[in-house]
Amino acid sequence: MDIARLSSKGQLTVPIEIRKKLSLKEGDKVVFLEQGGSIIIQNSNRLAFEELQRGMKGAAEKAGITSEQDVVDLVNDIRRETWKQQK
Repeated sequence: MDIARLSSKGQLTVPIEIRKKLSLKEGDKVVFLEQGGSIIIQNSNRLAFEELQRGMKGAAEKAGITSEQDVVDLVNDIRRETWKQQK
């Protein structure tokens, strides 16, 4: 169990072990979520990425992307198209 003290300005210092577990670094933002009567703290970037993943679930399969090479090919195609449009 890690404990932090609340300052007079309402600030907390997140213990280092918790920062490591949440992959937090200086300047990162955190979110506070209420869940089942408890307050959960999460890295806002990680939470946003997880929500994006849930929202995109199945999209790769629908687009025919089944391997890492498919992703590389898609990126290369997009780069070629972007390059053509800039000329």
